[in-house]
Amino acid sequence: MKQKRCFGRTPEQIKAVRPLKDGVIADFTATQLMLKNLIEKVGKRYNIGRPRVVVGVPSGITEVEERAVEESVIQAGAKEVYLIEEPMAAAIGASLDVGEPSGNIIVDIGGGTTEVAVISLGGIVVSHSLRVAGDELDEDIVGYIKREMNLAIGETTAEQIKMRIGCATPLMTDTPMEIRGRDLTDGLPRNIIVTSSQIQEAIQESIGKIVDIVKLTLEKTPPELASDIMEKGIVLAGGGAMIQNLDKLLSAQTGMPVYIAEQPLDCVVRGTGKTLEDLERLKTVLINSRKRK
Repeated sequence: MKQKRCFGRTPEQIKAVRPLKDGVIADFTATQLMLKNLIEKVGKRYNIGRPRVVVGVPSGITEVEERAVEESVIQAGAKEVYLIEEPMAAAIGASLDVGEPSGNIIVDIGGGTTEVAVISLGGIVVSHSLRVAGDELDEDIVGYIKREMNLAIGETTAEQIKMRIGCATPLMTDTPMEIRGRDLTDGLPRNIIVTSSQIQEAIQESIGKIVDIVKLTLEKTPPELASDIMEKGIVLAGGGAMIQNLDKLLSAQTGMPVYIAEQPLDCVVRGTGKTLEDLERLKTVLINSRKRK
């Protein structure tokens, strides 16, 4: 999080980069260096050599992107690498019974992608991956404030706005927030007040796409699993799950109960960790259980 705050604040001789974008590798070299640094830190702290690594990837990942992830992790110092689809990891992290012959649906709204999956018997029955998620919402807010208020703001400010007053449907009380940016008319710094209703308007198109992909997944779900889901409801995970009233909007649009997972931000990482702890038992949930050395 500290590194993310560096965007738009670095001097000329320092360049802030994003190794990952839309859930996949955008800069191979930067990703490899980042992973190498993390693996070395963990190795020194716990006195281990080349570790086994489980990596969460979007369900819509291509074979080329899958190969890039595997190669970057191996070259960073891992002995073995396994891939797990992020909605499966999120479901495990949210403590869903993924191994039971019963339908569960998880909606994981991360930074780069929204993953929707119906899971039963340790596998994904139906899934859709949409490259509209938290980052896209930030861009929507930046564009709206630039277009409607003639003010330039950065992605960090946009994310703060989203987290504090972002909402999928209007709130009972229109919540204001003061923000700072650069006036596009004279180039000088300026403060303005934005409200939750304005932010709801800014992100409503992207929120609509997320709702549509959930409805499409439900339409493709086998009838027996659909009845299970109707009883259990939809589980939301990822940072996007914390957008106010998103659960209410999804419930109204689908006619199903919607629940936010406990600690939604950590579901994917906790699920990935559980998989690594019990790798043999959970190999059925991995995309690729072969060892790459």
